[in-house]
Amino acid sequence: MNSFNQNIALDTAEIILDIKRDDLLHPHISGNKFRKLKYNLEQAKQLNYNTLLTFGGAFSNHIAAVAAAGKEYGFQTIGVIRGDELYSQIANNPTLSFAFSYGMQFEFVTREIYQKKESTEFISFLHQKWGDFYLIPEGGTNALAIQGTQEILTSEDAHYDYVCCAVGTGGTISGLIRSAFSHQKILGFPALKGDFLTNEICKFAPAGNWELISGYEFDGYAKVTATLIEFMNDFYQKTQVPLDPIYTAKMVFGVMDLISKGYFEKGAQILMIHTGGLQGIHGMNQVLLQKKLPLITTHV
Repeated sequence: MNSFNQNIALDTAEIILDIKRDDLLHPHISGNKFRKLKYNLEQAKQLNYNTLLTFGGAFSNHIAAVAAAGKEYGFQTIGVIRGDELYSQIANNPTLSFAFSYGMQFEFVTREIYQKKESTEFISFLHQKWGDFYLIPEGGTNALAIQGTQEILTSEDAHYDYVCCAVGTGGTISGLIRSAFSHQKILGFPALKGDFLTNEICKFAPAGNWELISGYEFDGYAKVTATLIEFMNDFYQKTQVPLDPIYTAKMVFGVMDLISKGYFEKGAQILMIHTGGLQGIHGMNQVLLQKKLPLITTHV
């Protein structure tokens, strides 16, 4: 299955707005997760690893994608999960129950330990317990992941003036920056607050024609508001494009808001990247139900 560029009708004809449906690359390894894992899986095979180990939270798109990739490509998978209380909640957690059904084994750790997940001592402990494994970082971002995300843009996308994406760990925008055409500007919309992202991106991508647009985090990472939910539901009704609440919805909201404020010049052609993550909607709706907030009605 391939991604494709879908036009988003605007009230004004002065701007062309399209969305690249990378969420359709694979039913369970969608969007940027497919891109980030592509060359990591090839490397793991070449080095004769049969086990993948990675990290994530309760509703992690990355955890779900690694579990699905492991099953499809013949790897055992281990997920180091942030929050030891989740051990007893697997059956009631859509993401973890999915990953478990695809064969992933779990190592649940406290949030304090999780903060030290990259330490030599903790990695040594994991090897002692689980044996040999191919290590994939949280979110999947490494040099091989950037190689994959560089393939998002193709020659068919050369006519766009702006390319917009959500930013989590910086892997997707780094690939876009490296593969962008010389006239294009890359706009990243962080899903979490903080100034550290610029340094993370600069590890993989050169300084140049890109910018991080803050102010659309909606109270922070993995948090949503009634305003964002209303936007997602309305956007789906108008376009039949489902958005995820953690990443792409915030980016699309930001782009639409910038258009309304005159950020883009007349005649601008804008491409938004749909990075997937729709599996997280089920878990988010559980949270919203508990908080008595409106539910995401997107059909996925």
